[in-house]
Amino acid sequence: MATKGKKIDIDLAAVFKTATAQFQGLDPKEPGQWPVLPKVVVWVLAAVLVVLLGWVALLSDEADRLQAERDKEPKLKAEYSQKLAQAVNLGELRKQKEQVQEYVTQLEKQLPGKAEMDALLSDINQAGIGRGLQIDLFRPGQVAVKDYYAELPIAIKVSGRYHDIGAFAGDIANLSRIVTLHDLTIAPPGKDKDGGSGNLVMEATARTYRYLDPAEVAEVRRAAEAKKTGAKKGKK
Repeated sequence: MATKGKKIDIDLAAVFKTATAQFQGLDPKEPGQWPVLPKVVVWVLAAVLVVLLGWVALLSDEADRLQAERDKEPKLKAEYSQKLAQAVNLGELRKQKEQVQEYVTQLEKQLPGKAEMDALLSDINQAGIGRGLQIDLFRPGQVAVKDYYAELPIAIKVSGRYHDIGAFAGDIANLSRIVTLHDLTIAPPGKDKDGGSGNLVMEATARTYRYLDPAEVAEVRRAAEAKKTGAKKGKK
């Protein structure tokens, strides 16, 4: 015996009318008194709004990070290409470094040590005497200490014939140690100073250099650090 199913009739218009009626006459100052349906709708809308705002804020931060990483890409590619080229030429670069180090060592050998300065000064003086020049002035000045070397200026005034003065300048240039001539002037002597002998007077500043020993280098660095610290405190 077959049973017939019960037919369910739903009046959508009545349901819609009932739901609409719940939204009428709502007092915004008393949301706690609202019917259930308006409360549910408001809560759902608030939850959706919070989720959307959080999602947008999160995506905004991630988008900024993504753009920042994209901006780094060209620089990283350039660094990679540079390091790759260095890696390919590593053997040649090491060879060049050794050559430069040898050259620096040779230059350092041309700088006298502190104990050798007196001998170098004597060599300069003897170079003038050996060329038959009259040494009118030979006065070492104040030592100027740099980062890794010290510079000693020497005021020189000699008188003699032109070719002898030129030979003296050449002798200084050919010394085993580095000596340079600065502010060089050559002129005839005054009328009352053997003006008819054909002699000339050369005045110049000879600069020679010496390397600093480890203790002196450490002292220079301490002084530089103290100066930086004092400058920072002065700014504060």
